Amino acid sequence: MNWQPNITPSDRAFSVLPYIMPIIAAIDLSLTAAGPTNSILIQVPIFQPLLVILAPIMQIYLGVPFASFIIFILLFLLVVRNDKISRFIRYNTMQAIMLDIVVFLCGLIIRVVFAPIGGFIVQTLASTVFLGILVGSIYSIVQSVRGEYAEIPTISDAVQMQIR
Repeated sequence: MNWQPNITPSDRAFSVLPYIMPIIAAIDLSLTAAGPTNSILIQVPIFQPLLVILAPIMQIYLGVPFASFIIFILLFLLVVRNDKISRFIRYNTMQAIMLDIVVFLCGLIIRVVFAPIGGFIVQTLASTVFLGILVGSIYSIVQSVRGEYAEIPTISDAVQMQIR
């Protein structure tokens, strides 16, 4: 979709925030499934600043029991389902929620199906999920800052069905 003139700077700023959720979930998957020493986050130095920047938020998000689930539910009920909030913010929030669901499902498959095999396969799959979610989130963040709707195949279609 093209740039919309009615999207305010505050809409752009608030639409970026939910993308922290799938990024943190992907970081956690990479660190736990592949193991802290085998994670792409540790092996590739360019990702180190990402860990440093998100560390305080990650401590709360991952440290408080059920915090991720509570935030997930609150974003869905209070933002996505609230018609008083701009459609642009609701769209991006729902897209971030869908990316978070992708991380959850991929993590479940990796832990249940591939964990017994272990080793290189788990590390590769966890790294692939992390990179995919990171690229999708960064793309969505850039599009949000530009005032445009980020179109991610399949995910954006599911988001369109959820947003009234």
